[in-house]
Amino acid sequence: MVCRVVVLVSGTGTLLQSLLEAGAEPGAEFLVVAVGSERADAFGLERAKRAGVPSFVVPMLTDRAEWDRRLTAATAEHHPDLIVSAGFMKLVGPAFLARFGGRFINSHPALLPSFPGMHGVRDALAAGVKVSGTTIFMVDEGVDTGRILAQRAVDVRPDDTEATLHERIKVVERELLVQVVTELAKESHV
Repeated sequence: MVCRVVVLVSGTGTLLQSLLEAGAEPGAEFLVVAVGSERADAFGLERAKRAGVPSFVVPMLTDRAEWDRRLTAATAEHHPDLIVSAGFMKLVGPAFLARFGGRFINSHPALLPSFPGMHGVRDALAAGVKVSGTTIFMVDEGVDTGRILAQRAVDVRPDDTEATLHERIKVVERELLVQVVTELAKESHV
């Protein structure tokens, strides 16, 4: 049985694209069954459409608890075995975690627990580290505090800017995310 994956995105969807391609390979352990976003203009939704994958949009609400319940319901409609936050720039709430805790992973462009939050790459550069990288982790109630599943290092070059370092991290992040999703998919049907 193939692992059913729902991917949540907020932007261009380059991480999503890696998952769509890997999941479409013959013999893949997982399949992306839906893509969700809080933004109707997220290009990741176009990537889903081009791949023939259903998508859904749950616009952000002032009432965060109601938004969380709606996101939970919209995600649940696709009966996922695993949910992947792939550049999804919103924190889910208690309803989502109660339903999908232990099955919801995220990637972060830094070596957690160092440099959590929205500016991991910028913060790593500001700290003057010589090595940064990416972390795939299980989402919990905190901000980038969940159990670390995998990490991969990326050297920081003397001439790096936030953009150049982030781009090199993204290359590694895409590969590592596919690897982790594949491993979790295999475990889900052992």
